[in-house]
Amino acid sequence: MEHIDIDITTEFIKLDSLLKFSGVAETGGMAKEFVKNSEVKVNGEICTMRGKKIRSGDTVTLFDCEVRVN
Repeated sequence: MEHIDIDITTEFIKLDSLLKFSGVAETGGMAKEFVKNSEVKVNGEICTMRGKKIRSGDTVTLFDCEVRVN
């Protein structure tokens, strides 16, 4: 599994924005589809809310990639 660490300087980042920012999804539309199709897990649970607020300490998983937010 690939691990990506992302540092944020704001209180949170929206899930679809994180997927695009981290490079896991090439476009925002692609990120939206991954979320809509229940392919994304936030802290180990499937998440279908693309606007979910991801905060420092959260982990987002898509396929074989894990994004850790610091």
